[in-house]
Amino acid sequence: MDVLGRYEPLVDDPAAFRAACARPLPSVVRVNTIKATPERVRRAYDEAGVGYETVDWHDGLLRLEAESPGNSWPYVHGWVYGQEEVSAVPALVLDPGPGERVFDAAAAPGSKTTQLAALMDDTGLLAANDNNLGRLSALRSNAERCGVTNVVVTKQDARNVSLKPFEEERFDRALVDAPCSCEGTIRKNPDALEGWTRSHVEGIAGVQKGILKRAVEVTRPGGTVVYSTCTFAPEENEAVLDFVLGERDCRLVEFDLPDPLESSPGVTEWEGESFDLSVRRARRIYPHQNDTGGFFCAKLEVGS
Repeated sequence: MDVLGRYEPLVDDPAAFRAACARPLPSVVRVNTIKATPERVRRAYDEAGVGYETVDWHDGLLRLEAESPGNSWPYVHGWVYGQEEVSAVPALVLDPGPGERVFDAAAAPGSKTTQLAALMDDTGLLAANDNNLGRLSALRSNAERCGVTNVVVTKQDARNVSLKPFEEERFDRALVDAPCSCEGTIRKNPDALEGWTRSHVEGIAGVQKGILKRAVEVTRPGGTVVYSTCTFAPEENEAVLDFVLGERDCRLVEFDLPDPLESSPGVTEWEGESFDLSVRRARRIYPHQNDTGGFFCAKLEVGS
């Protein structure tokens, strides 16, 4: 099946979309502000002769000329984290503050966890959860390298995560960067679409619905939940939002992305199915819009 062709009706320029998906993804690092500043990292790269350019919508993101961001002292020291550019969006949208209680439902291997910790000034409580033991090892290693101290790592199924380890107290904010079919990572993983099946997309959408529903349940009234994926499939994006809106007391809210990052609204119809009109408040980021990977992000407010 022509998987990318499946999504051509959703994009403004199908030819540009396909061309972008065929190009290698730029190597990007995010400055870890727990340990360093963007200025300090840029000086280190200048001294080491590592070429880079600052991403125009975020001065803490650097596009490197080198293919492997791990081959540098700033990486070894935990000053930077190798992270796909638009992967930095969900934590910015969640916007946690110092001292808050934050739940990261599917945290490993830790790119967004370490970003959240930095946004929180490494204070409060950051509950980083995953149900894969191997990936949890990577999460712990990355948190240690980045100097994160406000994190508590748990191994639970996020669809029925317990609040007992957290004194039964709900969270101020929750991030659900859900496991997905990863279609938007094709520039980094050219084999991402091999073996793609509709049944896999539909099956993982069921997992996503369970995780997002539980994240809403463990977040306090008035709190914020951000849902994100790196896939184009409406079954895993707008359909998941539509389901949870009908199951739990929450609403989708508008949010702004940093200029000049381009995006498109969520879609309200797909293959004969209609979704709640508020899903347009979600944002779709296509590879050709900013020379990045593909991403989806939505922001919910929990009701009473």
